Amino acid sequence: MKIEEYLSTLPQSILSGEEIQIPPDTIREIFRFTNLGKNDIFYHLGCGDGTSLSIAREEFNVKNAIGIDNSEKMINIAKKMINERNILDIKVIEQDVLEAEFNDASVILCWFMDPEILEKMMVKFKNLKKDTKIITIWAPLPGCVPEKVDFPYIINKIPLNETDDLKKQLLAVFDTECIGFITAWEYAERYTKAIGRDNPENDRFLVIIQALTIWINAKNLGVACGDEMPDSIKSYIAILKEYFGIEVEHLLK
Repeated sequence: MKIEEYLSTLPQSILSGEEIQIPPDTIREIFRFTNLGKNDIFYHLGCGDGTSLSIAREEFNVKNAIGIDNSEKMINIAKKMINERNILDIKVIEQDVLEAEFNDASVILCWFMDPEILEKMMVKFKNLKKDTKIITIWAPLPGCVPEKVDFPYIINKIPLNETDDLKKQLLAVFDTECIGFITAWEYAERYTKAIGRDNPENDRFLVIIQALTIWINAKNLGVACGDEMPDSIKSYIAILKEYFGIEVEHLLK
């Protein structure tokens, strides 16, 4: 089956990111990368169980931490945690992020896997106050060159540096003049480690998928190293097809 068909077989909660929580150590890495501190008003859009909010308040001493999520289940879990630990200056709101207001934010963390949601959020983001940081994972905001990158963590800053040059955007994220297999594999491993869950046995499979995605996108945009497909890429395309029944070669343009 084509990879698009494979993805369609996964639970919708996984595809939407609803059931995916960023691990605590990853949250701390993001906050250190962002230089989160006592003068910040921190928002997490899609805050889940509120772990990021508690870390922001208790370990990074932000002025206020606000979480927004449309899942009643997750918001209740977050509220319970906040009440049990009696954390001050922290708030969670059950709301669709498309309807939310966060104009007082200085730092925003958002990891939406649905590109349609991100596109709609761009109007809100562009109206934020100057120097507001928007932290994304894996990719910058649509049509924007990031302010700073420590892959897979990306800082987008207001006013946004917009571009319609996808090559410029891709090279800014990967900090290289061309993308080869080694670069694609290294960055895929970084991403997989950052979002790692309790099933590391699946990491190899995820790295293969991510590395191929990075390289194929680079090839289609004309920023892959060399004109020929590397043998390693050919091998992993074959492995996916033979052992997992997943076909990705059609993505090459």
